[in-house]
Amino acid sequence: MRRQLEYLLVRSLQAIIRVMPDPLVRASGDAMGALFFILDRPHRRVAEDNLARAFPSRSAEERRAIVRAAFRHFGRLLFEILKFSTLSPEQLLARVEFDGGERVRLAYGQGKGVLFITGHFGFWELHAIAHPLQFEPIGVLARTLDNARLNTLLEQIRQRTGNTVIYRQGSIRRVMRLLSERHGVAVLIDQHIQGPDAVYVEFFERPAATTSAVAALALRTGAPVVPVFALPLGRGRYRMIYEHPVEPPAATSRLLNSRVRRMGRQVPSFRSNTGFPPMTANSPERLPMSPTI
Repeated sequence: MRRQLEYLLVRSLQAIIRVMPDPLVRASGDAMGALFFILDRPHRRVAEDNLARAFPSRSAEERRAIVRAAFRHFGRLLFEILKFSTLSPEQLLARVEFDGGERVRLAYGQGKGVLFITGHFGFWELHAIAHPLQFEPIGVLARTLDNARLNTLLEQIRQRTGNTVIYRQGSIRRVMRLLSERHGVAVLIDQHIQGPDAVYVEFFERPAATTSAVAALALRTGAPVVPVFALPLGRGRYRMIYEHPVEPPAATSRLLNSRVRRMGRQVPSFRSNTGFPPMTANSPERLPMSPTI
């Protein structure tokens, strides 16, 4: 029953947002994020703990303001995703600009496919939706949502401009196939994971388990790795940023995460501060890192 209500709520929001003027969409997203900042104490505490470790020189008041802004940002992100899901390709293109397009074309031109990496930062979902309108569809690695109906809805939104969603089971084979066919694959690399392919890197001065798959794929296939970010320009428009590619063998997990971390330091309220769990007494002070991946 709860998941059915969640689905109906999101579908109702989508219908309302379709006819909302843009300023009201952003204001409503801000308001929802602010409400969750008040109600969602567990994630608020995790965010505050992570920020205390990432920015120890800042005051508690400053860090709390960043957390509040981050919650508001994610409310706005939800509303903007739903708004983008109602727009035509022409309307989508009118809302975005692309910075670094020549880097993307050169990366594709190598004929080995392209690995696009980012984190839970800025408006990453909008970036994936807009990318095929300027270049070509990509494979998007994603985790299945617990709510099956919401997962189907999000999958439809992600694929509406031609992308393919790739879920964890059998993902490596599908990614290898896409790269061998000279296509692109987008991966979020700032998630704390557990498993045999996990490697520990320094992320905001603390060891965090991240995937070694991207670095391993780059080394195996020769595919260039392009860090990407989507930042707001104001008035409902966004800049899709493609940074300089990281070429194998330089594409180590440590270096790739440093590119995401650098952007997170510049605009901390635009990233998820709840992605890594807080350190515990059993957490290692420093863990070995692979020199190659």
